Amino acid sequence: MALYIQKKLKNGATLGVWRIEESEEELQRSLDLPEEVLQEIALYRSEQHRREKLSVLALLREMLGRTVQLGHHETGSPYIENDGTHISITHTTMFSAVILHPTKDVGIDIESVKRDFSAVEKKALSEEEKDDLIKLDEEDAEDDEKVQERNTQLALYWCAKEALYKRMGRFAVNFAEDIEIEHFNVREDGELEASFKYSDQLSGEQDEENVEDFDLRYEIFEDHALVWLVG
Repeated sequence: MALYIQKKLKNGATLGVWRIEESEEELQRSLDLPEEVLQEIALYRSEQHRREKLSVLALLREMLGRTVQLGHHETGSPYIENDGTHISITHTTMFSAVILHPTKDVGIDIESVKRDFSAVEKKALSEEEKDDLIKLDEEDAEDDEKVQERNTQLALYWCAKEALYKRMGRFAVNFAEDIEIEHFNVREDGELEASFKYSDQLSGEQDEENVEDFDLRYEIFEDHALVWLVG
C-alpha cells in the first residue's frame, strides 16, 4: 500500500494522495476488479497510464473502504457509479490524487514542477499573469534556484487553472481568457484566488458581467505541486 496523504479538510472534503510504487500486476491483484473494468483499463497502450488509472482506484478504495467503479460525464468529469459523492481526480507518473465532497463541486490537479511549462506560459496565461511571472535576466538564467522557483510558479498557475476547469465541468474553456489567477508568491503551501468568466457554450462569447470568484489551496511536496478547491 502506498497511501501518501489522507486528510479531512475543514470544508468537509476528503483529500487523498497515492504514491505510485506498485507494478500494474500488483495493483490489479490488490483491487480484484470486475473483468469489464480490467478490459477497459487494458485499452490504454501505455503501461504507465494503466498504473496511474489503477492507482486512482486503489486510492479510492482506501478512502471509501470499498472498491468502486468510475464513469465519466460528457464533459469528461468523473463520477462514482451509484454514488452521489462529488469527485475530482488527477495523476502524474509518481502520484495520483483524489478529492471528495458529499455535496459540493470539487477540482484538483497535480503536476511535477520539473516538467517544461513553456507551452503553458504561451497559451494558458493572460497578459497580466505573464507580467506577474518572476523575471529572469541573463544572469538569472544561470541561477538554478531562481529558474526552478519560476517553473514552480508556472506549475501552480497551470494546476490552479486545471483544478478550476475540472470543478466547472464546462466545454470550450479558454484558459488564458476565462480563468484568471491573482498574483501570488510561491511558498510550500498557501492559498490562491481565482475568477472564472462564463461564456456561451456554443459561441464561446464571454459574458463580462458573469464572473465567479474562487479560493483554492495548494501544497508543494517532492517536486510536485498540488492544487484543489471545494465549492
